Amino acid sequence: MMKQINHYIDSVFNTKDELLEEVISSIQENGMPSISVSPSSGKLLTMLVSISGAKNILEIGALGGYSGICLARGFGSEGKLTSLELKENYAKLAHSNLSKAGFGGQVTYRTGEALRSLEELVRENQQFDFFFIDADKENYGNYLDYCIKLAEPGALIVIDNVLARGSVADPSIEPKRYTEYMKKFNEAVANHPQLESLLVPLGDGLTISKVKK
Repeated sequence: MMKQINHYIDSVFNTKDELLEEVISSIQENGMPSISVSPSSGKLLTMLVSISGAKNILEIGALGGYSGICLARGFGSEGKLTSLELKENYAKLAHSNLSKAGFGGQVTYRTGEALRSLEELVRENQQFDFFFIDADKENYGNYLDYCIKLAEPGALIVIDNVLARGSVADPSIEPKRYTEYMKKFNEAVANHPQLESLLVPLGDGLTISKVKK
């Protein structure tokens, strides 16, 4: 059911986007996993950045730049994106795709372990007004903690894959290796004293949290 609903949403609310389709093709051609956000999830990212007026975004997990382009489209020519990516070759492809989209000069990539990069950002007293987490699921709790440390008051934190293909809610669906972890993570986010949050069942599930002022 989840797959059919997402297909319906994508078909009704999204038009053909040649640039993003080229990004998907480049990811496949480079032998990278096809795990970019869904078209509607990407559109929601663009809308959230635009609506919130965010201008300084931190992305955890670049892959081939699909979500990066969606985020950058929300801030246009005035914002900047810092993207953390484990693999150098992934970051290079992402930067190439962001450049084709016209945002190459507005994005900075930090490669290597994300937790190390996050610690560096804390030491540098960096602050961001929007975060997107889409990386190794078992570290989501750690990533969230760092995002809160780095957040300006009222910042938004968006987290992908929180439904684990629906397995967090439907026991008949074969669980992912991180299903039980994601259940606990979702509970923690829902009850976090510094966050106001809601899970949106779009794509593989997006949690949208606002850092309380």
